[in-house]
Amino acid sequence: MSVPDYMQCAEDHQTLLVVVQPVGIVPEESFFRIYKRISAVSQVNVRDSQRVLYIRYRHHYPPENNEWGDFQTHRKVVGLITITDCSSAKDWPQTFEKFHLQKEMYGSTLYDSRLFVFGLQGEIAEQPRTDVAFYPSYDECETVEKRIEDFIESLFIVLESKRLDRATDKSGDKIPLLCVPFEKKDFVGLDTDSRHYKKRCQGRMRKHVGDLCLQAGMLQDSLVHYHMAVELLRSVNDFLWLGAALEGLCSASVIYHYPGGTGGKVGSRRAQGGSLSAEAGNRHRPGALTSNGINADTSAEIGRAKNCLSPEDIIDKYKEAISYYGKYKNAGVIELEACVKAVRVLAIQKRSMEASEFLQNAVYINLRQLSEEEKIQRYSILSELYERIGFHRKSAFFKRIAAMQCAAPSIPEPGWRACYKLLLETLPGYSLSLDPKDFSKGTHRGWAAVQMRLLHELVYASRRMGNPALCVRHLSFLLQTMLDFLSDQEKKDVTQSLESYTAKCPGTMEFITLPDGLKLPPVPFTKLPIVRSVKLLNLPTSLRPHKMKSLLGQNVSTKSPFIYSPIIAHSRGEERSKKIDFQWVQGDVCEVQLMVYNPMPFELRVENMGLLTTGVEFESLPAALSLPAESGLYPVTLVGVPQTTGQITVNGYHTSVFGVFSDCLLDNLPGVKTNGCTVEVIPALPRLQISTSLPRSAHTLQPSSGDEISTNVSVQLYNGETQQLIIKLENIGTEPLEKLEVTAKTVNTKEKLYGDFLSWKLEDTLSQFPLKPGKIATFIVNIKVKLDFSCQENLLQDLSDDGISVSGLPLSSPFRQVVKPRIETKPINPQESSKVGDFSHVKTLEAILNFKYSGGPGHVEGYYRNLSLGLHVEVEPSVFFTRVSTLPATSTRQCHLLLDVFNSTEHELTISARNNEDLILHAGECQRMAIQVDKFNFESFPESPADGTQFANTKQLEEERQQAKGLEINSKLDICWKIPSLKREGEASVEGVLNQLVLEHLQLAPLQWDILVDGKLCDCDIVVDCKVGDPIPLEVKLTNRSKHSVGPFALTVTPYQDYQNGVHNYDLQDAITFVGSNTFYIDSVKPTKDSVYFGALLFLYTGDFYLNIKFHEDNCSRELPLSWFCLPSVHIRAMEPMVQTKP
Repeated sequence: MSVPDYMQCAEDHQTLLVVVQPVGIVPEESFFRIYKRISAVSQVNVRDSQRVLYIRYRHHYPPENNEWGDFQTHRKVVGLITITDCSSAKDWPQTFEKFHLQKEMYGSTLYDSRLFVFGLQGEIAEQPRTDVAFYPSYDECETVEKRIEDFIESLFIVLESKRLDRATDKSGDKIPLLCVPFEKKDFVGLDTDSRHYKKRCQGRMRKHVGDLCLQAGMLQDSLVHYHMAVELLRSVNDFLWLGAALEGLCSASVIYHYPGGTGGKVGSRRAQGGSLSAEAGNRHRPGALTSNGINADTSAEIGRAKNCLSPEDIIDKYKEAISYYGKYKNAGVIELEACVKAVRVLAIQKRSMEASEFLQNAVYINLRQLSEEEKIQRYSILSELYERIGFHRKSAFFKRIAAMQCAAPSIPEPGWRACYKLLLETLPGYSLSLDPKDFSKGTHRGWAAVQMRLLHELVYASRRMGNPALCVRHLSFLLQTMLDFLSDQEKKDVTQSLESYTAKCPGTMEFITLPDGLKLPPVPFTKLPIVRSVKLLNLPTSLRPHKMKSLLGQNVSTKSPFIYSPIIAHSRGEERSKKIDFQWVQGDVCEVQLMVYNPMPFELRVENMGLLTTGVEFESLPAALSLPAESGLYPVTLVGVPQTTGQITVNGYHTSVFGVFSDCLLDNLPGVKTNGCTVEVIPALPRLQISTSLPRSAHTLQPSSGDEISTNVSVQLYNGETQQLIIKLENIGTEPLEKLEVTAKTVNTKEKLYGDFLSWKLEDTLSQFPLKPGKIATFIVNIKVKLDFSCQENLLQDLSDDGISVSGLPLSSPFRQVVKPRIETKPINPQESSKVGDFSHVKTLEAILNFKYSGGPGHVEGYYRNLSLGLHVEVEPSVFFTRVSTLPATSTRQCHLLLDVFNSTEHELTISARNNEDLILHAGECQRMAIQVDKFNFESFPESPADGTQFANTKQLEEERQQAKGLEINSKLDICWKIPSLKREGEASVEGVLNQLVLEHLQLAPLQWDILVDGKLCDCDIVVDCKVGDPIPLEVKLTNRSKHSVGPFALTVTPYQDYQNGVHNYDLQDAITFVGSNTFYIDSVKPTKDSVYFGALLFLYTGDFYLNIKFHEDNCSRELPLSWFCLPSVHIRAMEPMVQTKP
């Protein structure tokens, strides 16, 4: 016996073997369709008996195995069913002859046979025959099952007769010696009359009868016969047959204990055997089964329990039987099949370790030279058995050997498809699955080296099958899941192989369906490159949308009356983890930043890398990148344009690496940090681009608000200079620009600015709106720098003034007042005086122009954008006012303002004031300029609060008043400078130079005194002419410009003559007389009112006379400052009257 049946199980010992074979040419599909119907009749209840016959069908059975039918009767072919296709009567004789030839092959053991003829009709088909059945076609054969049942009953009759014949003890008859094929030559010449020989014959026959009883459904009798055979054969050391008897005993016990069978088939084999259904639930409960079915005699049950082996004894007897088989080289197949049967029993008993010992023994059993197909079958069954006992990795090992055997070099046409199919079945045993998601969570399971070897074999098998798509899928899986275990050289080899395959068949994200229905999921390259974080980026500062503030404020529904609620906090936390607090804009390029690194030992080229999104129509703009070997974290920015509005969710990204296209979802990426995946897309807004007439600045402004400046420009100006900044506004978007607001803010400066630093007229620009896409509007900004022109160094401190001058001390203490006496003139050297201080310090002014604009659908929804222009101005000093003082003028309503002007530039400079000649200053030169100015009336400026408010407010109010006074004075002076060589000019401001004392000297007194002589106002150098002898009217007018009533006052008019040598003559009683009193009395004058008082003078002699008006020191005049009583000088020239001659 050379062909093992690896599907053998213990319950097969009770079956009758029936071979079903075709005769002649029969279509394979038709044959197996009939074979399937025949094999469905696998158990039949015997008529007039409660016994059940079990049939085992085979469509192929080696005749040499049939020779072992005496050794174990279930190996004997007792029935033959042949199927033939005969369409004409003339072919019938030949067909019937073939049927007889087929019977002769198993003739020595056959109990009965049948021939099923399909397609033959007519006279021959109508003849009644027991061994032949005629059917018109394969579709019209309803009685096949009934014919098979009748055929099985005929087999039972023969079986029963043989059993009864062998079981009857005929003491007078000589018992034949049953032999296996290889024993026949060994028994030649033996003494057949010896007691030893007779016992051997009896033991073998008893064992044979046990087999027949077991097949006939008489379990109890078979157990008795097996026990008797064991005792007889053990006494004569007939080990081969002793092993068979022990195996028969084990099989009968297994049938009793496990009525469901051990072969793993679905359903109970004894489903129709009602006789054992009651005892099937308890395998240790002995049943009573006689030849006539169930017997209620309890003594029979006791006998059954005594003869039946326990589950533990079954295994021991199997071991013993197998050890006896092992003594015979020619019994290798029997030994192997016994091991398989024992393993199946142990699998049911869940005794895996003992089962593995039997299987290990089966592996080392030496059989004849097996064919490749038999080797495949052997390893496959071993794999299946290891799987049944829970040895998954061992099972996978033998399955893989079977797969390799399918493609052995000795096979002319290797079965690569079978090899591939078997390799797929080994995957679970090595903790492998073809779904990459199973490898993305937790630690790696299984032996990576073995798994990589298996995946390589799958790739090779796929290639030999001619399926490059499978090669790409398995290589991708290998690279993705085993990357951490590949050496640098292996990584290079695998990627080179992958690139060669993808050149023919690119890797896709589609499922691959195999012929057996198995679907291979796609393998996205989430590790090539590895992504560590995904961050949705806000738009650039100049493009970020802002929501216009509503009068109602925020949405009331989002607010809660509770200070804290854990429910709200939790929900908000979840929303914050997904929803982002900024917006994207429809039609604008949006960015997502990925932090990636390349784990490969060579440069990694990633092509067609883009975003995967849902929720909004999104145009992804793919990128290509090249990552250096083992790059470390590397930022990659992916961009795209949302085409519609709404909520957009970034689900992942897609790549093309080594020719494999991958869709990598963030949910499948372990350990990826993200600031959220969902962002709102608002309607489209216009895009504004600005360009200026000034060069770009190297200085980048950093505003305190954190806003970014899109453009920075710089300009260099002298202090007081004005320059135009021309800004071109271009709409580079797709929506019209409808609204524009411009604001300016000075930043990062401690310098005090006078006047408007930046000024513009927006109306001229708005007249060009709405600005269509691609159009340009012009916006003009005037840059005017007026910083402090004061200097704390008194460069002309020795320069004398005519008369007494009031000088302003260093401006750090503007309220100190010192009266300097007149000193002698001492000219100084300007070059030496320039060493006193450093005037070359360049000051910096920085400002931000903010353009707030909107338009299109975004404007309708209440959104706008901000664009900022940074302006960096370097201010070089032009001129300095180092000293300021005043001198009284001839008129009480005027004074002289003296300014020491210093040229701090390196060029010749001219400075001029209104109604003054130009003053030329060389580089570093300082000169004094005198400007005659009318005194100012400051009554319109805010006064100090009278209710005594806080000090800070009072001080601030005082500063505002002083600043307003300085602004008015500066506007009247109109001081300008020019640098002819540079063709640059500007203004010089005295706003920061004037101190409190100078301001008081420049201010009109609150009491305004006017003297009129003969109706003419006397002031400055005005001389009033009068005639001697005529009374001259004298008017004194007082105008009260203060806020309080003043007076009464008394003043006396005293005339005198000035001899121009310092001598005044007041003794003029003979030259001048007053018409009335020379003392004027002025009553109280209310605010804003005036009073006029009249008198007269009479000159008796000619000459130049002056009037000295003095106030009486009473209480009213003492309360007011002396400066309030400043009266103009009066100069009267008395002349002779013209003599009229008579005609």
